[in-house]
Amino acid sequence: MINDTIAGVSTAVGNSGISVIRLSGPDAFLIADKIFKGKYSVSEQESHTIQYGKIISNETNEVIDEVLLIKMEAPRTYTREDVVEISSHGGYTIASSLLNLLYSNGARPAEPGEFTKRAFLNGRIDLSQAEAVMDIIQARTQRVSKVAVKQLEGSVSQKLNVIRERIITLLSDIEVNLDYPEYDAEEITLAQAGKETTSIIIEIDSLIKSFHYGKLLREGMEIVISGRPNVGKSSLMNRLTRKNRSIVTDIPGTTRDTVEEYVNIKGIPVKLVDTAGVRETLDQVEQQGVERTIKAISDADLVILLIDISQGFTAEDHDLLNKILKERKPYVLCFNKTDLVDDKQKINDNINLYPDAIPMSISEDRGVDELEERIFGYATENSQDIDNQVLITNARHEGQLKKAKEHLESAYRASVSKMTLDMVALDLKAALEELGKITGDHADQDVINAIFSRFCLGK
Repeated sequence: MINDTIAGVSTAVGNSGISVIRLSGPDAFLIADKIFKGKYSVSEQESHTIQYGKIISNETNEVIDEVLLIKMEAPRTYTREDVVEISSHGGYTIASSLLNLLYSNGARPAEPGEFTKRAFLNGRIDLSQAEAVMDIIQARTQRVSKVAVKQLEGSVSQKLNVIRERIITLLSDIEVNLDYPEYDAEEITLAQAGKETTSIIIEIDSLIKSFHYGKLLREGMEIVISGRPNVGKSSLMNRLTRKNRSIVTDIPGTTRDTVEEYVNIKGIPVKLVDTAGVRETLDQVEQQGVERTIKAISDADLVILLIDISQGFTAEDHDLLNKILKERKPYVLCFNKTDLVDDKQKINDNINLYPDAIPMSISEDRGVDELEERIFGYATENSQDIDNQVLITNARHEGQLKKAKEHLESAYRASVSKMTLDMVALDLKAALEELGKITGDHADQDVINAIFSRFCLGK
């Protein structure tokens, strides 16, 4: 039972048109009545209505601001508690004065994410839905926002609940066998356990595999543009960002350090890194740039290796490709400056050697769209229905799913090895608990506190 009332600013700090102050808890209406003067008292105001009035200091009788006040009675609120939202004029001074009034009249400052935490503790949302709230706030593309909204609506929770129900049903069948051994149906139940467990593992494995795309969607994808000096790396960077972010000249070695820019490629948030050209050099500054390029490649999710096809595939190109392969990084090979090659057979010969390479002319804007498609294809791994499938975007969820899968695999091995049913049941119960940690049914208090501590104030 939560007995205190909290208050916090739900809008961003700084000058703005309005600031929204949120008050939640059992004394929300009583505290608001002490400082708000309108046509009706807050206690008399109908629920889910807006009232114009003034905030007045009950110590100095001074008018602080003219506001609109929304009253919302539990349980039809965000936190399932009595809630008051006050829309005041924006700005740090007004918001601070209003909050201090609420604090002096019985409210306490809300901790980061505490409104959402109360929604979770009061059963309005589960833990995975609460985490989706922060994903919505931090979404950098519409596609990310769309996935987060689906998770807030319960797409992950519903899928996990179906899986958990299947495990519970299997456990209940086993418990019947353990409680009534005279029916001697253990062999049949073991066979059922093996078959059903295999089916559940397949479902969980599908969710785990979706994390590849989900992680890139949620956290963004880091792509390094690499190659020898003057192969067109900076030109490609500028083309993908649609602005002159990198300096472009005919002088090799112009880019001495990594240049970073965030872009949206078909709904995927991407951090593009334009790197210094990799070559043997005595220039100490350029050497440091090359070292940073190698470091960037090792940290990347995907590497674009740009080749100046007018000069052919050189020994330096092969060395850089070997460095990428050594790091075991996925890469896209692009043959740039095809417009400078008169002998088209030269291009075809290289394409035959590297059939996945993309022929490209950045100056003539050819091949860049295909590159963007290739990037999107890597991120989605050619998923057929990414807009409708349930995606795992949270590393914590992936970790719990993997633990649940391990227990289910152990239960399967126990069933096919003709071990006792109670051994199978132990692993099934452990898998059930790991899945429950995702939705919060079995989550540790420390985990819950850590999750909500990452939220912003007022949410």
